[in-house]
Amino acid sequence: MGTSIRWTARMRALLRRWRGAPLTWLIVGGFVLMAATAVGTGLTVDRFRQNAIESGRDSLESAVRLLARHFDREFADFAVLQKSVIAELESHGIESADLFRSEMGTLAMHEVLRAKASGWSDVAGANVFDSRGMLINSSRRWPVAEISVADRGYFNRLKNDPISQEEIEVVPGRFGNGPAIVLARRVSGPHGEFLGMVSRAISPDQLESFFASTGLGEDSSIAMHHQNGQLLARIPHVDDMIGQNYRTGSPEQKAVFERTFVTTQLASPIDGKDRIVASRLLTGEPLVIVATKSLDATLATWRTQTKFFVTVAVLSIGLLVLTLFLIFRQVTRRLSAEKQRLDTAMNTMTQGLLMFDQDERLIVCNRRYIEMYRLSTGVVKPGAHFRDVIQHRADTGSFEGDVDAYCDGILSSVGLTQSAIVETADGRLIEIKNQPGTAGGWLATHDDVTERIRADERIAHMAHYDALTDLPNRVLMRGHLERRVAELSQGNPFAILYIDVDEFKGVNDSLGHEVGDELLRQVANRLRACVSGNDLVARLGGDEFAIVKAATCDQAELTELAEQILKTLRTPVDCKGQEISTDASIGIAVAPDHGDNLDDLLKRADLAMYAAKSEGRGTFRIFVPEYDAKARLRRQLELDLRQALARGEFEVHYQPLVDLAANVVTGCEALLRWHHPERGMVSPVDFIPVAEETGLIGEIGEWVLKQACTEAASWPGDIHIAVNVSPVQFRSKTLALKVAAALAESGLAPGRLELEITETVLIRDDEEALTILQQLRELGVRIALDDFGTGYSSLSYLHRFPFDKIKIDRSFISDIGEPEDSSPIVQAVVHMAAARHMATTAEGVETEAQRDVLRQLGCSQMQGWLFSPAVPAAKLKLLLSAQAVAA
Repeated sequence: MGTSIRWTARMRALLRRWRGAPLTWLIVGGFVLMAATAVGTGLTVDRFRQNAIESGRDSLESAVRLLARHFDREFADFAVLQKSVIAELESHGIESADLFRSEMGTLAMHEVLRAKASGWSDVAGANVFDSRGMLINSSRRWPVAEISVADRGYFNRLKNDPISQEEIEVVPGRFGNGPAIVLARRVSGPHGEFLGMVSRAISPDQLESFFASTGLGEDSSIAMHHQNGQLLARIPHVDDMIGQNYRTGSPEQKAVFERTFVTTQLASPIDGKDRIVASRLLTGEPLVIVATKSLDATLATWRTQTKFFVTVAVLSIGLLVLTLFLIFRQVTRRLSAEKQRLDTAMNTMTQGLLMFDQDERLIVCNRRYIEMYRLSTGVVKPGAHFRDVIQHRADTGSFEGDVDAYCDGILSSVGLTQSAIVETADGRLIEIKNQPGTAGGWLATHDDVTERIRADERIAHMAHYDALTDLPNRVLMRGHLERRVAELSQGNPFAILYIDVDEFKGVNDSLGHEVGDELLRQVANRLRACVSGNDLVARLGGDEFAIVKAATCDQAELTELAEQILKTLRTPVDCKGQEISTDASIGIAVAPDHGDNLDDLLKRADLAMYAAKSEGRGTFRIFVPEYDAKARLRRQLELDLRQALARGEFEVHYQPLVDLAANVVTGCEALLRWHHPERGMVSPVDFIPVAEETGLIGEIGEWVLKQACTEAASWPGDIHIAVNVSPVQFRSKTLALKVAAALAESGLAPGRLELEITETVLIRDDEEALTILQQLRELGVRIALDDFGTGYSSLSYLHRFPFDKIKIDRSFISDIGEPEDSSPIVQAVVHMAAARHMATTAEGVETEAQRDVLRQLGCSQMQGWLFSPAVPAAKLKLLLSAQAVAA
């Protein structure tokens, strides 16, 4: 929020002080961008031109390199032929021109020449001339024609210059059509005298046909020159140019014939065009390969690219101009709208906002600030001095205090961020924040935080107080106890009383949560009335409360307080029209007698409370060390119980169910036994409650179900098996699936399995329980209601779900046969069950008299020590086998 406020104020200031500046920068930026586009395009075009020229040079260099390599090989082969012929001529030891003429002008020598020149393609083959320039032999024809080359320049140079061994010259052809390139080599005598020469001739067409294969493209030329400048061959071919000397002109042009390798740009002496020139001297002959290409042809592709780039640049600049125009128009409209929006935004802010410059003058003030303090817009307006604004607030009653002192304090720390909450005369809380500006001055925001602070206070209260009773909660009580523990060293004892409302769940379940909540509020009020102002009453959650009694460790005083609390709580209370009597179990721990560690004290008060609950409820107990020992024993029992199933310490025993009419066993009840390796046999009364509290009963019960079904599958087919099901197993909602799995795994017929449930299952959530019972009935198993009459027996259960059997609790059987016994109750249950087509089983039958009375009352079955206690599976099989033999 602070960032948005600063941005809003700064934008407003900028709009006021630099109106039009954004547009100026936009236009300048646009022109810079257009100039950059033009310069960039020019540089790119120039770079592409250089690249095109470089590419043309590379192409020409490659061409002349290739041609030079080729003609070096060709002329080397020519030289080999001529040298071999000369070597053959000189091997005859001829010392005079006349002898040379007579020896060389023979048919035999013709055959030698023809043999050596075979396979070579030239104009006139290998020809031998004497010292007068007359043809005396030829590889092509015999006899030879009368031909003289005495007028040829190359002949005269070879004849007159002993140093010159080879001459190359373009001359009009005498052996064929058109000019010929003659390669002549001197033949000397033993003493260097001129005897004659051997020549060969090549047509320029032969060279030009090879030049054409390079494909240099349009407006290109390839030529072969003598190093003296004479043109020997050229494409494109021009007859008048052959034989002309071009070693003229500028030093750069002459360098083409002088240097081994040249790449340059020259004005052509032939057509006057600017051309890229590449030349290379042959290594074995005084010849130069020259390739040229006009600059216009080289740059043809570049000109096409240049047109494209220039077109794109022009279009880009045009688009930029159009964009700048549209932006300029849009910005001018937006600036106008922005000013209106800024005014609207500032005037709709929930905070009052002021911005002062470095001269303490007001730049910006929004409407909220004016309304917050009911100020005059004639006084508080841009340009007003800071002191005048505060003085106006003091005059209108929204500021209390010394105006000058307040202003001096603000101005002395204008470069710092400040925040303070002040209370106005009308009780509002205003948070004022001052933040330094970037160019001097400061920004001030005024925010009415009254509701926020009140809400924070309410949240803080809710974090430490119970919402229902408004008593301190566990968090606040712990903080209080930490202070009390710290004061123990000063000799200030205290006591903790844990209070649990007895049977509160029954009130909630039977009368509803509204009545239950009202009961808890009444209990809280009565507990407050039992203590003094220095004591703390807290609600820990649910139906648990606590009292921290200060400045006492006297057990007699604490006993009196506990009895007073119990007496007060037992007084009936009206809750939503319901008169309810309640009671409580109280556990007391005293500090420092029972410890000076907070967690130990809380635990010991809790142990004392559970001792009171286990010893009949509605009473109190002061902690004694034996409670710790019992708790440790119970924890150890829980640890052992968690390992018992994995160690195989459990065993299922079976107690027969006897048909009273036929006096035969018709079924057995599976009963769990735990053989502990150290404790021996552990009573189910001790470990079953622990298993139910820890949730282990689910896993143990599933194991018992599988074991019983597997064992019963091996019995005679008319013997049923009864298995007890814990309420905890019902809450898992997977009981039907586990029963189906046990039946499938064991192969036991569903009709032979009987599941025994207690009324507790139906009391907790009878609708859900009846749904699960219906699922079990659909599997085909039988359902028995166990311990009937000991709990919250309701005939509605029997009406809503047709049980297969009712088991009468042993508490109604033990006194049968005695005066004023429970026979009428038993008979009523039997008649009621018979009317619903249910069987009845009497538990705990130990005497024959009990059996006879039950038989007379019409009870269906009995079980108890009279017939047999619960026995292991092996012993039961013997009993069933004996019964089968007797039958």
